[in-house]
Amino acid sequence: MTNYIKYLLLASGAILTACSTEKKETETEGLNTELEKVSEPVQHGIALTAIQMKTIGLETGGLTSMKVNGFVKASGMLGLPPNAYSSVTAKAAGIIKGNNKYVEGNYLKKGVVIAYIENPDFIIKQQEYLEAKAQLKLKEQEKERQQSLFDAAAGVTKTLENAEAERAVLEAKFMSLGKQLSYLGIPVEKLTPSSISQRIPLIAPMSGYITKINMHNGMYADATASLMEIVADDHLHLELDVFEKDIASIKVGQEISYYVPAIGNKKYEGEVSVIGKEFDQETKTVRVHGHLHGDKPPFLKDLFINAKIWLNDMTVEVLPEEAVLKEGNESFIYLVASRNEEGKAEFKRFSVVPGAVNEGSIAVSFIEPLPENAEIVTKGAYYVLAQSKAGEIGDEH
Repeated sequence: MTNYIKYLLLASGAILTACSTEKKETETEGLNTELEKVSEPVQHGIALTAIQMKTIGLETGGLTSMKVNGFVKASGMLGLPPNAYSSVTAKAAGIIKGNNKYVEGNYLKKGVVIAYIENPDFIIKQQEYLEAKAQLKLKEQEKERQQSLFDAAAGVTKTLENAEAERAVLEAKFMSLGKQLSYLGIPVEKLTPSSISQRIPLIAPMSGYITKINMHNGMYADATASLMEIVADDHLHLELDVFEKDIASIKVGQEISYYVPAIGNKKYEGEVSVIGKEFDQETKTVRVHGHLHGDKPPFLKDLFINAKIWLNDMTVEVLPEEAVLKEGNESFIYLVASRNEEGKAEFKRFSVVPGAVNEGSIAVSFIEPLPENAEIVTKGAYYVLAQSKAGEIGDEH
């Protein structure tokens, strides 16, 4: 009896073991089937509808060029050479009248009339000019008459010499008064007794922006007083302070990228043009000047900037850092393989070799040539990868 029971127990155990093994094999086969279903999108491409792409904020684009090589940080300001500044002064003392309602920041063109200076002395100066002009004409006629008499042996040498001297004196006076009036801005070639004026124009000496105004209507202006200051931004340049430890690396011609914090994070370009020869003992820096290239920031005098001086001209192709994914030892991006009429897009992986990272961008090179006009997923690549792992989501209706 005891042996029979043992036999039954052993037989039952064998049956249970066989059933358990068969169940595990069935479960394993089912799991493998599910894994095959999950990995199917990776083998046949990943697709997203237009609505899905909009939901995850997916964006596409192409490669851009950027410098990711070494650089030296510097700070400074937008500066101007000395000849970019000009003061507006009255050429003669007088009362300001007809002042245009300019304010600081207005742009003026060279030659525009800013205001007028009035003074009765201007009337006297013009009168003297016209009188000298008339007298000179008479003296020239008298001189010609005496010359004719002398040539006919009917004149006296001394009389002719006096006529020539008087004409020369009047000519000098006439020319001097004409120069004075021209300096004041009164056109002598058009001056007649009926056009005599008691005022002269105050003219903008150069084109530029007004930075200071020191005048108003009714104000008495001295000839030495600065009534307005103008700054021209035609020769706007960079004035950067580079630390002592970095100055040996700076060379004329190196490219500069700079930002103006006060007006946003837009990047502007420039080039090292002059390296200063004076060392500032207090700040331990040397002044470096740079030309501006391309777009210029809005002009504001002494505007602070942050800059990078690139140590060589090497540029590389880059993508946003988030566009490059890594799985195991492979780095890759996603390309749009196709789109249908409804906007549904299929994606495929494309291997890349990542390089240096700088300011959110990463340098990339390719094992195989990138297709022409390739549409690269620049934002949302992680979601495409997640979709490849989870399987395609059914089209939304």
